[in-house]
Amino acid sequence: MTKTDLALLRTAKGVIEAESRAVRGLVKTLDAGFVKAVRLIAGRPGKTVLLGVGKSGLIARKIAATLASTGTRSLYLHPVETLHGDLGMIAADDIAIALSYSGETEETAKLVPILKKQGLPVIAVTNNTSSRLARCADIVLRLHVRSEACPHGIVPTSSTTAMLALGDALAVCLMSLNGFDRSRFARLHPGGNLGKLLNIRVRDLMHKGRKNPVVREGDTLARALEVMTRTKAGAVSVTGAAGELTGYFTDGDIRRCLQGGRLSALSGHISALMTRSPLTVHPETMAIEAARLISEKRVDNLPVTDSRTGRPVGIIDERDLLKEGLI
Repeated sequence: MTKTDLALLRTAKGVIEAESRAVRGLVKTLDAGFVKAVRLIAGRPGKTVLLGVGKSGLIARKIAATLASTGTRSLYLHPVETLHGDLGMIAADDIAIALSYSGETEETAKLVPILKKQGLPVIAVTNNTSSRLARCADIVLRLHVRSEACPHGIVPTSSTTAMLALGDALAVCLMSLNGFDRSRFARLHPGGNLGKLLNIRVRDLMHKGRKNPVVREGDTLARALEVMTRTKAGAVSVTGAAGELTGYFTDGDIRRCLQGGRLSALSGHISALMTRSPLTVHPETMAIEAARLISEKRVDNLPVTDSRTGRPVGIIDERDLLKEGLI
């Protein structure tokens, strides 16, 4: 690398180190005030309103989105727009979180007393505990940022990173306090790759009906191969007299028979070749869990059984999970 390249790397590492110090400063100084803020937000029946201007506003918007997606009703309002009519979006049972590094941002500082008069508790996130914003707030969450990461010490970098980390800490603590579990998270995230991970179950991807390869214990290998060919599956589920799954046979079992010199077994019943008590999943199993099992056990597919009866109701294949991006 050139000297310029090395200088760029030193600058980049310096920025990351400066922002890391800002976050570590929060770890050292979080106290009972933070806990009070979490409980105050959790106890309010209304919305959590995030306020901020400029870069602080962008961070406030992100915190509002994180809170909303993790079970805490919230929205972001720009202080200027709020002072010019959007105040009507705020109710008396809401709570406000105002972000300002200096605590002296004119629009934010002007709005907070108005909110207080309407009965809203205000939490200030600032680096300046003597500021107008801090003096007017009910709770102050101090950032403890020594300097910004830019060479001139003025571009919002360390301060916005600390704000973001503090917002995430609030959101995760509220999740814990409110018992916000994986199922509730899934209901709020139906789309995208995250939606797939949280919402798709085995029943949504498994092959069923005529595409579900099933034979009986008394059937021959030829019959099993016929079913495997018809369903384009590399395996068949084997059932007992009551229709319950008793074994699983794959094309890998044929190879193992040939390699082991067990040629006579190939002319017998499939029950002599199948794997007994195979690993199974149920229709209600999360697809991501099936993908994990297939990857860990290094198999191509798994039989899907009814959780009540134990009967094979489908088969889930590695290829289907690959199509969905789950493997």
